[in-house]
This record gives sequence, C-alpha cells and structure tokens, in this order.
Amino acid sequence: MTQAIPTARAVALPGPKATLTLLKPVTWFAPMWAFMCGAVSSGVSLADGWMLALAGIVLAGPLVCGTSQAVNDWFDRHVDAINEPDRPIPSGRIPGRWGLYIAIVWTIVSLVVAASLGMWVFWAAVVGLALAWAYSAPPFRLKQNGWWGNLAVGVSYEGLAWFTGAAALLGALPAPEIILLAVLYSLGAHGIMTLNDFKSVEGDRAMNLKSLPVQLGVRRAAHLACWVMAIPQVVVIGLLLGWGQHLHAAGVVVLLAVQAQLMITMVRAPKDKAAWYNATGTTLYVLGMLVSAFAVSSHLAALP
Repeated sequence: MTQAIPTARAVALPGPKATLTLLKPVTWFAPMWAFMCGAVSSGVSLADGWMLALAGIVLAGPLVCGTSQAVNDWFDRHVDAINEPDRPIPSGRIPGRWGLYIAIVWTIVSLVVAASLGMWVFWAAVVGLALAWAYSAPPFRLKQNGWWGNLAVGVSYEGLAWFTGAAALLGALPAPEIILLAVLYSLGAHGIMTLNDFKSVEGDRAMNLKSLPVQLGVRRAAHLACWVMAIPQVVVIGLLLGWGQHLHAAGVVVLLAVQAQLMITMVRAPKDKAAWYNATGTTLYVLGMLVSAFAVSSHLAALP
C-alpha cells in the first residue's frame, strides 16, 4: 500500500483587480491635479519636462495616494468588517496580511521613485508618507480627530503634491511664492475634508470618531468648512493683485463668488447637500488653483 505524498499548501495571493480596488484610483485625482498645478507654477515648459511630470503624477497619485489608501484600509479592517464587509480586505479578496504588505511595498516604491526626482521631491514624499501612516495607524490615528486628520489630508493631497510638482520640474527648492500658494490651498482643503465627513456622522458618533460634524454639530461644521475654504482664496486674490496679476485675480474672484452662492445653498441642508457641493463648489476651488498656478508662473517670469 503506497502512502500519499502531501502536496504543498497553496499560498493565497491577492488578485490584480482586488489590489487596484484597495489602492482606490478614484482618490488619486486630487493629488495628481495639485501636482499639475505645481508643475505649471514652476514656469518650466511641460513639453520640455514631460517625463518628469509623468513620473511625478504617478508618484502623487497611484503611489503616495495609493499607499495612503492601503494603509487606511488595513488599519480599518475590523471596522470595515462590520460596516463595509465588501471591501477588499474584510471580504477576503486581499487575504491574510497582504493589505499590510502592499502598504509597505508601496511605501518603499514611492520613496525610490521620489528619490529619482530629486532631493526636495524625496523629502516631500517622506513627509507625505509619514502623514499617510500617522493618519490611519496607531498610536497617532490622526483620523480620529477632524482637526488633525483633515489637516493631514489637506497638506498631503494639496500642499505637498503642489510643492512636489514645482520641485520636480525645477530640480530645486521652489520660490517662496509657490510654496505660499501651496500652503494656502492645502489649508482650504481642510474644509473640503470636513464636508466629506457629513456622510458618516451617525457612524462616527457610534465609533467615537471626533469628526468636526460630530464635535461641532452639522450646521456649525458646515459654516466652518465654508470659511476655511473661502479665506485662503481671499488671501490668494490679494497676493495675485499684489503681484500685478489682475486678470488671474479676477478669475479667482469669479470662481469664489460662484462658490459662495453654492455654499449658501449647502449650509441650509449640510447633510443632504455636502456631496452635491463637493461635486460643484470643489470643482471651482481646484480650477482656482490652476488659475493661481499660471499667475505665479507669470509673476516669477517677470521678475528681474
């Protein structure tokens, strides 16, 4: 009688579709757009630096932003198993500890790509990735408090991505004017992130997550979000006027005026209209970013 030879146990691996779902391509647009604004603000022709721009867009979106999504899903896997069991990790489409492994590998790949784009890009990526891990991972878990969590996302998705775009094409530290615009628009993005929290107020209360709608109440949080988005844009308008970029300043004024009208509608029913505003007013906000990028590029080109 022959004895059966044991076969090696198959190792479960995540499929490409599940991995892509984990990295959430829909979230990549914001940092990729901010990177493009930074590239435009540098004044370097995109026709001349298209390879750097392409590598930087990949870094900002699929890599750094993708890493943040993988990190978030791994450390939220137990909550997602209750609230969103169809997500890749709790559903088992990303088996075992592969969610964590993907987050670590994507972090390393991001740093390698960033290093190839220069010292300033590398250090911006280090900060962005550190914020990505601190946002979701203990002991910091910045996402548990809307003040810090929203700031971390705004800085990562807007400010650092803008800085990276300019630094990648310039191959040097961007001018103070470029950095100032990046800071202002990343602060404004704090308000955008607050609006994202309106869809999960009840769940956040149940899980003891201190989002701003939970801390301040829905109506007060909506008013705060509007002011946080509007004030940096007012400062940007003042800067553009001071730089002699009157046409660009007028463009941002028009975009902000339309946003203000949409805000008035949104604050009347924040929970119902927050998603609507993010599809309308936020679009105008990011268009203002591009207008400002062209303005600072023209301003710097005119300097002696």
